[in-house]
Amino acid sequence: MAAACSERGQPSSTPPVAPSASSERPAAGDHRLTLKHNGLDRTYLLHAPAGYDPTRSPALVIALHFYPGTGSAMRELAGLDARADKDNVLVAYPDGQGGGFNALICCGSTDDVGFLDALTDHLVRTWHADPNRVFLTGISNGGDMSFRAAVESTGTFAAIGVVSGGYSGELTTADSYVPKSPVSVITFIGGQDRYASIFETGMRTWQRRLNCRPSPKASGVRGVTHTVAGCADGSEVSVYTLADMGHSWPGATAGQLAATSAGLSATDLMWDFFAAHPRKG
Repeated sequence: MAAACSERGQPSSTPPVAPSASSERPAAGDHRLTLKHNGLDRTYLLHAPAGYDPTRSPALVIALHFYPGTGSAMRELAGLDARADKDNVLVAYPDGQGGGFNALICCGSTDDVGFLDALTDHLVRTWHADPNRVFLTGISNGGDMSFRAAVESTGTFAAIGVVSGGYSGELTTADSYVPKSPVSVITFIGGQDRYASIFETGMRTWQRRLNCRPSPKASGVRGVTHTVAGCADGSEVSVYTLADMGHSWPGATAGQLAATSAGLSATDLMWDFFAAHPRKG
């Protein structure tokens, strides 16, 4: 059940990050920033698109790394910055404490739900992100953390994108452990992932509890199945299962856990999903 704690090592390279001024000044570019939460200095990378304009209230994507990992590793793997530049979106890459997040299975005891709420609030107030278009994505431990935040951060996230992560563990045993306001989900599961059955069971449980009705959709890719479900609370669940993929990020071209030949891009598909699913009232 240690689904979030199985990765080894660190990526071979780290994308360059321009240092920020000591006083935080919203501007285009890559920033290494710190936010104090519960007495801890929590670090994160923030990519502001080349055309960053605070008056346009950009959407915000927060991307959570695997364990053990860093925000820099997630940035390299997910390839979100290029899409952010095109669509005027802020992307934040937090660093977990001790290389991980306190998600559903592991890691640590830090109040990461509270930290993600505080980070979102800060980026809405200081960087003028649109509070109705805040999205969360992650892989493995970061994917598990995305599910936890979707349930416990009521009203913060409009949708989550989970790659090789799941809704499982002791917290999820209660039927009441579901979002109190609509949170749409897109998720990618590798059929060769040793945790695939856990992830699939978790999605069935999530959909049952929220009274979602999945139906198959054509994926257009051999070996990939796709279902889409409308749920009673107005959210939507989109599940991609890639028969030949393991514990990876489909379509990633660089970084640890990249599955370059998966036949589809999780980044592109979740980006479009997020754009179609702003927060519901």
